[in-house]
Amino acid sequence: MASVADIRNAQRANGPATILAIGTAVPPNIILQSDYPDYYFRITNSEHMTVLKEKFIRICEKSMITKRHMYLTEEILRENPNMCEYLAPSLDTRQDMVVVEVPKLGKDAAVKAIKEWGQPKSKITHLVFCTTSGIEMPGADYRLMKLLDLHPSMKRYMMYQQGCYGGGAVLRLAKDLAENNKGARVLVVCSEITAITFRGPSETHMDSMVGQALFGDGASAMIIGSDPDVAVEKPLYELVWTGATVLPDSEGAIDGHLREVGLIFHLLKDVPSLISTNIETSLKEAFTPLGISDWNSIFWITHPGGPAILDLVEAKLGLKKEKMKASREILREYGNMSSSCVGFIMDQMRKNSMEGGAPTTGEGLEWGVLFGFGPGLTVETVVLHSIAH
Repeated sequence: MASVADIRNAQRANGPATILAIGTAVPPNIILQSDYPDYYFRITNSEHMTVLKEKFIRICEKSMITKRHMYLTEEILRENPNMCEYLAPSLDTRQDMVVVEVPKLGKDAAVKAIKEWGQPKSKITHLVFCTTSGIEMPGADYRLMKLLDLHPSMKRYMMYQQGCYGGGAVLRLAKDLAENNKGARVLVVCSEITAITFRGPSETHMDSMVGQALFGDGASAMIIGSDPDVAVEKPLYELVWTGATVLPDSEGAIDGHLREVGLIFHLLKDVPSLISTNIETSLKEAFTPLGISDWNSIFWITHPGGPAILDLVEAKLGLKKEKMKASREILREYGNMSSSCVGFIMDQMRKNSMEGGAPTTGEGLEWGVLFGFGPGLTVETVVLHSIAH
């Protein structure tokens, strides 16, 4: 008769969790950053706030963003004028939008990941869904399961209100699921739509204005599993190690509050400085066991919370410019898409590598790091090992 230990060992995978496919999606509506101040102040009936508009123009110019994709269109906003005020009750309107649109956008990304994976969707055993855009029961995971026609006995995990570090948190959970469930194939989806946070300008809360200039909509999806069948699956990265920490002296640095007016974000401390000051501690914890201490010898997938975060981390660690290339490209073309950003960056890095003739992951380098930064101030760290290397 098998012992409990035997049964337990039989349930586990042999190898590390591995990213097998990536997919991304954005809404079709494109906002050019150069046009956005005029559009934003016009649509919110705030053109009389000329001094504030000049400040917003400068924020947009310094954002290093060229364009963003948004579900919200001028037509939608004109039909829902409460969303255009700074603090008008509008949560019901916002919820009605995002509880429908967030899973739909997630589906678009998931379909691409499943197509790249090349296996029947019936082989998906687990679903992890992450969003900061709306809450309901059953959640966005349930809606996505229905949209994709996945098996009703699938094991689902819904992660709400993670914010920008969610892209790292979902990988931490997926790693545990894949490695502790033999044969598991985990569909991970991050989908974010800014309809829950869009609002008019405020003369007293400039942090809200910064958010209006930075955030965009997008969804990323991955298939993750251990012990890939290389005859039919094409592994990209192994998830070697994951960690999460709240930075010292950072309480209140980033927080969000769901109210009748929607989701309100506040930036109460110098977030770029807090991250750059403490990031090497996370790197040493992650890479010392591997004997790695040269941060230019690894590839970087860094959540682009804003250009200042990338600039200060780069300067603090003496990183070469190419280390943040993919993060800056995603920030430029899409803005800050919260939890879904790191999936876009990983996909962009693959494209850059293929164009340069390097292996299809990570600048031809063997080891890499993925960072997610968000409310708390929370830092998620993932050590990646490139299969292509």
